[in-house]
Amino acid sequence: MSNCFSKKVTVFHGRVTPEEGVIVGYALLIELIEKKSQRLVPLPNQLSIVTEKHQRYNTDQWQVFTKRHKPYDDITSHLAFALKYEGIDLYVLKAFFQCTGEAPVLNMIKNKPTSQYTRRVWFLYEWLMNTKVNTPDLKTGTYVEIVDPKLQYPGHIVNSTRHRIKNNLPGNPEFCPLIKKTEKLESYIAKDLSGTIEKGLSKQDKELVRRTAAFLLLKDSRASFAIEGEHPPNLKARNWGRAIGQAGKKQLTIEEIERLQHIVIGSKKLKHMGIRQADEGFIGEHDRETFSPIPDHISAKAADLPSLMKGLIETNNLLQESNYDPVLAAATIAFGFVFIHPLTDGNGRIHRYIIHHILAKFGYTKRNMIFPVSAAILNRIGDYQDILEAYAYPRLDLIEWKPTSDYNVEILNETIDLYRYYDLTQQAEFLFECVEDTIERIIPEELDYLEKYDRMTQLINLHLSLPDTDVDLLIKFLNQNNGKLSKKKRQKEFDELTDEEIVSIEEGYSEIFF
Repeated sequence: MSNCFSKKVTVFHGRVTPEEGVIVGYALLIELIEKKSQRLVPLPNQLSIVTEKHQRYNTDQWQVFTKRHKPYDDITSHLAFALKYEGIDLYVLKAFFQCTGEAPVLNMIKNKPTSQYTRRVWFLYEWLMNTKVNTPDLKTGTYVEIVDPKLQYPGHIVNSTRHRIKNNLPGNPEFCPLIKKTEKLESYIAKDLSGTIEKGLSKQDKELVRRTAAFLLLKDSRASFAIEGEHPPNLKARNWGRAIGQAGKKQLTIEEIERLQHIVIGSKKLKHMGIRQADEGFIGEHDRETFSPIPDHISAKAADLPSLMKGLIETNNLLQESNYDPVLAAATIAFGFVFIHPLTDGNGRIHRYIIHHILAKFGYTKRNMIFPVSAAILNRIGDYQDILEAYAYPRLDLIEWKPTSDYNVEILNETIDLYRYYDLTQQAEFLFECVEDTIERIIPEELDYLEKYDRMTQLINLHLSLPDTDVDLLIKFLNQNNGKLSKKKRQKEFDELTDEEIVSIEEGYSEIFF
């Protein structure tokens, strides 16, 4: 064990360190877990080392500490180090507690009963393991927060008198992803993007805003299907757009999710609709010769879905009662849903619906304006794929499975905690990028286009006497050909127009749109 505490590395689990150093905190706990139980653990995005140098710095994958930060060579010191400098990683902590049992907790209580790190470890052990150690409640001491708000975003506070702890975890034991506090996220929150769009819309004509919202609903619906590689008929896209328009007006429940699936799937119902009852699921392909599954992501076990979905819905309710940032809440619940993948089909579109739902519930956008988040995601589809894979790929090796006779997967080990506890920082940053793009580019562009479209319609009506459908068609043709009506389109649809009328219309288009 002592070798593990003083182990110098230049590579840890395939991750190259910036310089030679001793692994500390969660890296050390992961090493102990894997030595004792032969169990693989998903690596946190950042790990920590201590070097001989006197320079403290961070890289994307490492926090580098100086000799004076080095914890003592015992487990409790490394637990305290992890909580102090790295924040809370519920998955690693639970895996560690499953390996060691309550011994490290009792040891900390015996030696330093009122230390904040003792109390935090004690609380987390009982919270994660759903048990109580044989020690009396604390009677004195100031309350300390479980989540350090300097490191991670906290949720609603509920006091635990037993531990003299303020439980501000943004979830419950059945579902609790965490998000690190980064400069990027702090910058987005400080921008008050919700206030920006509200201020911008307040200056616009109400009817123009209403028409823009209606157009964006359809655009977002089509984009959400396009992300899945589908191009549905107009009626199906409009039905889903109508559902998006109602986002935030009903509570998110199992029944509501199943209702939404019926709208998404349409008339061609699946054999098994609703939350999966027995079948497992995966995203990926099949081998061309054997048709065996080649998963990119494996869905949560059907047997685990009652607990996971209960946890997700209760966490959603908890976050709405707190001061949690709306975009962070949307990332937590929407990405949590798609990682769990509780349905046979429709998960992706409902995942994006949940973003609309939570932003609407929080009042992030008003004046009946829709956030076409799917359109923003479609614009950066490669980045979207990357952040989905950032969760899925590190966990594939931790899931033991075998192919079934119907070319699905059968999961052989316990996997529920993979879908409960993880870091969602990358996904939250991505969602904020999409929200910013929606507010600062997509919505203003659509408002601007419709305003110009109205002016163009008025100009055409001043010069020509055409039915409304022909006016719309003429503007469409001009849009398609950089403001010029092609000879072919003119001969086919507008051969009655004179050369002078065409020139006048094209010049007007140029003045309005360019």
